[in-house]
Amino acid sequence: MIITNHKLAKEFAAFDEIRKSSGNFSRGLPDTIVIHYTAGAGAESSINTFKDTDVKASAHVVVDTDGKLTQLVPFHKIAWHAGKSAWLDRKGLNKYSIGIEIANAGRLEKSGNVWRSWFGKTYPEEEVVEAVHRNESEPSWWHRYTEEQISAVFELCKTLMKSYEIRFILGHEEISPGRKVDPGPAFPLEKLRERLLDADREEDEEDPAGKNIIKGIVDAGSLNIRSGPDTGHDTIAAPLSRNTDVAILDEQKGWYQVEVKMRGWVSKKFVKKVDSDKTT
Repeated sequence: MIITNHKLAKEFAAFDEIRKSSGNFSRGLPDTIVIHYTAGAGAESSINTFKDTDVKASAHVVVDTDGKLTQLVPFHKIAWHAGKSAWLDRKGLNKYSIGIEIANAGRLEKSGNVWRSWFGKTYPEEEVVEAVHRNESEPSWWHRYTEEQISAVFELCKTLMKSYEIRFILGHEEISPGRKVDPGPAFPLEKLRERLLDADREEDEEDPAGKNIIKGIVDAGSLNIRSGPDTGHDTIAAPLSRNTDVAILDEQKGWYQVEVKMRGWVSKKFVKKVDSDKTT
C-alpha cells in the first residue's frame, strides 16, 4: 500500500471523503491506531451512517469482509471514532489516533442452531467464535472476522507505520473499558501488535543486564498502575485491562514493577506469571 498526501492510493482504497473531522492534528501527526468493529450489517451501511450529517461519528477507514478498504477521512485530520477515552496519561484519543472500523456484527446471542446480532441478522456456526473478552470473565459469542479483513488491517497498519510514527495499536475496548467492547476477542489484536510493534525485539527478550525478562498477564478486570509499590503512591496511567501483557521487572512487598510500554507498580496478586518456555 502507498500513502500520498495522507490518503491511500486509489488502487488500494476507495476514497469517499466525509466532512466530519476536527481539523488537523494540533499536536503533530497521529501516533496511535485504534481498531473498532462497526457492529452493523455491513460495510456499506456503516459508511452511509458515517456520511449522515446528523451522526456525530466518523472514522478514517472502513474494512469490508472481502478486505476492501474505503477511506473517509485523510490521515492528518482528526476523525470522531474514539469518543470518551483514555490511555496512559492521555484523554480523548481522537486527538492522537487513526480509527479503523472493521465490518463485523460484534457480540452475538445464540438462538437454537443460529446466532443472532443485535440488529436481527443470523449467522451460522462457522462464522462464530466463543471467547472471553479481555474485560470480562465469562465466555460469550462473537462474529468471526474474515482472513481477508485481518490481512487488510495488518497491511494497512504496516503502511501507516511507514508514514507516521505509530507507537500504539489499541482496541476501542482498551481506551474505553466498560463503555466499549470492540474489536472483541475474535480479532487477533495481540498477534497484530506482536508482529508490528514488537518485530525488532530479540527472540529471547533479554534486559540490558542480560537477565531474561519474566512475562505476566493481568488477571483482573481493571488494575491500577502506580508510581511505587503500595496504594499510597499515585496512579500514573489509566488502569490496565484484563489479559494485558506485561514484563515483570522487580518485586517488592507483594508488588511487581511491570513494563507496558512504560513502567509502574501493580499488586502482584492480580498478575499471573507466564511460562515463556511453553508454547501453545
